[in-house]
Amino acid sequence: MIRTQHLEFAYQPDKKILDDICFQAEAGSCTAILGNNGAGKSTLLKCLNHILVPKSGTVYLNGRDLQPMRRGEIARSIAYVAQHAETARFTVYDTVLLGRKPYIKVNPTSQDYALVESILSRMALSSMALSYIDELSGGELQKVMLARALAQQPKVLLLDEPTSSLDLKNQYETLKLVKKMAEEEKFCVIMVIHDLNLALRYCDKFVFLKNNRVFCHGGLDCITSEVIGQVYSIPAVIWQFNDIPVVVPLPEKQ
Repeated sequence: MIRTQHLEFAYQPDKKILDDICFQAEAGSCTAILGNNGAGKSTLLKCLNHILVPKSGTVYLNGRDLQPMRRGEIARSIAYVAQHAETARFTVYDTVLLGRKPYIKVNPTSQDYALVESILSRMALSSMALSYIDELSGGELQKVMLARALAQQPKVLLLDEPTSSLDLKNQYETLKLVKKMAEEEKFCVIMVIHDLNLALRYCDKFVFLKNNRVFCHGGLDCITSEVIGQVYSIPAVIWQFNDIPVVVPLPEKQ
């Protein structure tokens, strides 16, 4: 479980990006961080694993303050997939194997290799295991970076817009797999995502940011026309289709 208490962050002393952020996410759950552009969503994600050090407040991981923890210890507990991945001349296999780095003392073990092969198979990446990541499409690279994060066997998986480069089929298949693994392996997923309908289908908790603060957080009770209208400044309705809630924006008539 990860919990924030009165978290604040600013890139400039007089301009807060995050202000008094308080929420928690439980093991086995998927939490969506939602809000319009510039609300501080990606910054919040980076504060959760101290890529960015908060100005004040605390991040707790299973009751422990993250601040005194070393980077290696954090990496064995929290995995992060950035919005834009850097590429290098590594194969897909070696890139995913890098996810085992926090655990490798000298050389990878047979268990490390077996885990990498299992993840490649589950992510439908086995056929491109020997391909170089600097030759992949944006969507393929995004899946490889997610596979590398899963190889860390994290307690918390942080995803920044994990479906932004994926086609329609891969969006649903990838998030379905992430949700299934989180439930089975009891780790916590926190993702920044713009597609409200994907969030509704694959997340069970929601944190809306507005004006750099938590506007609303909780379960499906947070997803209302009123909340969406106030956060995104656009009217919307929520319909049920085959028992699945669907957000339908209603932009003003031209």
